[in-house]
Amino acid sequence: MILIRNATLLDPATGSLTESASVVVEGERIREVSAGTINVSATLTLDAGGRTLMPGLIDSHVHVFLSEVNIRALEAIPLTLMTARGAGLMRAMLDRGFTTVRDTGGADWGIREGVAQGHVPGPRLFVAGRPIGQTSGHSDSRRRTDTGSPCHCCNALAFTAGVADGVDEVRRAVREQLRQGVDHIKIMASGGVASPYDPLESLQYTTDEIRAAVEEAAVFKKYVCAHAYAAQAIARAVENGVRVIEHGNLIDAATAKLMASRGAFLVPTLVAYDAIERHGGRWGMSADSLEKNKVVMAAGLRSLELAREAGVRMAFGSDLLGQLQPDQSREFSIRAKVLSPLDIIRSATVVGAELLGLPGELGTITPGAFADLLIVDGNPLRDLSLLEGQGEHLSMIMKAGALYRNRLRGS
Repeated sequence: MILIRNATLLDPATGSLTESASVVVEGERIREVSAGTINVSATLTLDAGGRTLMPGLIDSHVHVFLSEVNIRALEAIPLTLMTARGAGLMRAMLDRGFTTVRDTGGADWGIREGVAQGHVPGPRLFVAGRPIGQTSGHSDSRRRTDTGSPCHCCNALAFTAGVADGVDEVRRAVREQLRQGVDHIKIMASGGVASPYDPLESLQYTTDEIRAAVEEAAVFKKYVCAHAYAAQAIARAVENGVRVIEHGNLIDAATAKLMASRGAFLVPTLVAYDAIERHGGRWGMSADSLEKNKVVMAAGLRSLELAREAGVRMAFGSDLLGQLQPDQSREFSIRAKVLSPLDIIRSATVVGAELLGLPGELGTITPGAFADLLIVDGNPLRDLSLLEGQGEHLSMIMKAGALYRNRLRGS
C-alpha cells in the first residue's frame, strides 16, 4: 500500500485544484482520496511537497511499431527488430507521462500482452492490429511495380497494414483482426500523407464496405475508427457507424455538427504535421508526401475550432512516426493556440478514457480507478510546457500502482 500526501490534486473533469490532498493506492487501484490527511499503515509514504498530482496521460493515436518516418524502410526490417524498436519507443512514451496509449495500426495482441505481463515496460496498450484499407488506398503499401502482396511474416511494413476489397473481403479481414484479439478496428476512409499514391481527398471504401466493418466489429462489442481527412469522407464514415475519426483536418462546420449529433469522437494529430514539416525530408519522406503534409497542416488549427464550436469530443493524439516520436508532448503547445489548457488536459485524460470505454477507471483520481498517477513540478493549468519534453518536469510516474519513476522523498 502506498500513501501520497501533501499533494495539490488536479481534477481534469472540473479543473479544480485541491491543496494538501492525500491518495492511498492499494494494488493496481486507488483505494482512497481525501482533501486532507489520511491515517493509514502504508508500506511506502511519499511526500509530494505541494506539487501537482494528476492522472496519467492518454495518447489516443500512436504507432509503436512504425519506427521509420519513411515507412518504406520498414520493408527491410524483420519482426524481431520491429518489436525491439517498439519497446524503446514505448519506454520513452512512459517517460513522458503517457501511462495509456491507443495504437491505431500495427501493434498486435502480442506486444500488448508483453507489456501487460511485465516483459516490456511501457504504457497500457489498446491495439487495432492491422488497419484495413482498399487496393490503392492509404494502407496499400505496394510500389506501382509490385504485382503481388508480400508475406507479412518477415516484413514490418506488410505486417502493420492490410488490404481488403469488397464487402465479403472486408468482413473476413475484420473477423481476422477480431480473432487476433484487437481492441478496435481501424479502416482507411480517405487518402493520407504518408501514402504516396492516393490523393488526400480520395474517398476510400464504399458505404457498404464501411457498414460491413462496423457490423462485424459490433458482433464482438468493438468499435471502428477511421483515418479520414476530407469532410465528405468523415461524414460518410460517421453516417455508417464509425465511432472515432482520426485526424479530420479538412472537416467543415456541417460535418462537425454531424459528428457531435452522433456522439463521434475526433482525434486530431497536429504535432505529426508540425514534425514532418520540420524533419520529414531529413528522414526520407517523399516530396509528394511533404506537399500533402502542407495542405493538412494549414487546416489543422481551424479543424480544432470547428470541432470545439460544434461540441465534438476531442481526444489527444500524436500519430508520430519513428524518429519524430520524441515530439509527442509538443501536441500540448500546438493545441494551446486554439484551446484552453484545461480542455487540452481533459483531452489527454477524461476524454481519452471515454473514447476507450473506461470512464471512471482511467483519466481520473477517484476511488476504484487505476492508479495511473503523475506528480508534476508545477501547475500545468498555468504552464502546459510542464507536460512537454521528455518528462523532465515529472517527479513521479505511476502506472497501475507500480512506481515507474520516483524522485520524491519517501518513508
